[in-house]
Amino acid sequence: MVKRMAHKKLIAKDGFQLGSYLAKPNGKPRGAIIVVQEIFGVNSHIQSLCDLLAKNGYVAIAPAVFDRIRPGFDSGYTPKEVDQAKKLMLSFNIDTALLDLEAARENVASAGNVGIVGFCLGGSLAWLAATRLDGFVGASSFYGGLVKQFATETPNCPVQFHYGADDASIPPENYEEVHKHNPEAEFYLYEKAGHGFNCNERASYVPGSAAIAWDRTLQFFEAVI
Repeated sequence: MVKRMAHKKLIAKDGFQLGSYLAKPNGKPRGAIIVVQEIFGVNSHIQSLCDLLAKNGYVAIAPAVFDRIRPGFDSGYTPKEVDQAKKLMLSFNIDTALLDLEAARENVASAGNVGIVGFCLGGSLAWLAATRLDGFVGASSFYGGLVKQFATETPNCPVQFHYGADDASIPPENYEEVHKHNPEAEFYLYEKAGHGFNCNERASYVPGSAAIAWDRTLQFFEAVI
């Protein structure tokens, strides 16, 4: 059983209030995990991942890092919705997003050690949380295209990366650069998988690769949390 608490309000250090989705396990949690959204908001896919983590014993919280741009933004994956989400990225600010991640971590820190996992934009933010924020014991990054820009930064915790070999938006020179600068990190490349392969609501969903990647993620957090 999972206890769901949608619309949990968080307060960042700069005073900004943002929403989040919170899922808690029954009984004592084994720790907490921040789930960082794609560019599509804290939608049903991100909420379902929080629920899965809660079923595995973690307090899981997904901060709405687009609330500073468009409060309550929640999108699907049609071409029109993808275009709309990409336009919002023009106003996205990494520094304030990290404040939002920090607020989420502080909110669930009482559950024990805290990890972070992110997808697409969230995959890049999970990496930056590992390099720029304190208090995380592990970070799992799924197809974070912006990681390359910050690949030389030094993480403060163990990190794992997941990339699709057929990701049209993240060419080999991108993830190879990430791997080169971070040889100590877990690095996984999934053949015949494209961008968003872990999301069962997208046309790019690859069930086999998604299952393997998710299992690796759970094993990773079991080891570090």
